[in-house]
Amino acid sequence: MTSVVGVIERIWRYPIKSTGGESLPSVDVDTRGLVGDRLFAVRDAEGRLGSGKNTRRFRRMPGLLHLRSRCVDGSDRPELLDPHGVAVPDPTAYLRGYLGRDDVDVAREDAVPHFDQLPLSVLTTATLDWVRSAVPGVPVDERRFRPNLLVRTPPDTPPFVEDEWFGSKARIGDDLCVAFVRSSERCVMTNEAQQDLPHASQVLRALADAHDTRLDALATIAEPGRVSVGDLLVLL
Repeated sequence: MTSVVGVIERIWRYPIKSTGGESLPSVDVDTRGLVGDRLFAVRDAEGRLGSGKNTRRFRRMPGLLHLRSRCVDGSDRPELLDPHGVAVPDPTAYLRGYLGRDDVDVAREDAVPHFDQLPLSVLTTATLDWVRSAVPGVPVDERRFRPNLLVRTPPDTPPFVEDEWFGSKARIGDDLCVAFVRSSERCVMTNEAQQDLPHASQVLRALADAHDTRLDALATIAEPGRVSVGDLLVLL
């Protein structure tokens, strides 16, 4: 038995990890994820990736979220846009000046995937609306959570409905099939200022109190295909 749970409202790709991304009308999805998604990252001399947090794998590099990245047709490297939305001619040179570090470069993924967890993040409007209600007065949209797919769900859909999908597969559009596994454990990145969204510590605190800091549905790609805005998401 199948069940239509929503419609793809927005598609997001982040060509350079931890920068703002690009909203797309449609995109191909292969076994790795959205083609070009997080294929590059800002890397320091120790091999740690630029992020909003410090861990063994990541190094905090404040300001990355005020930049954006996008893929360019015919190029094997992404374009980096400054805080005003202007493309910079040399991303590595620009980042060294912007971050005040001479040890960073824009590095392509090699043997270790750049994804924090799994290839595809899916978020519903039901859950996003709950976050807005939990932090009144704080500007919130899906960019705080960096999903690949925002799914418009019916008005009566409960928040965190994504939890019900774990262990299931879903068809998206004509040929893409994904397998839902678990949710993301959220970190301080959800609070970080980016472009027109101010810093807001209330966001992560609300998720911690209500849902153990977890939000979205992470998936692997069962059958590659193409996803477009307006596609149905059908649980199988």
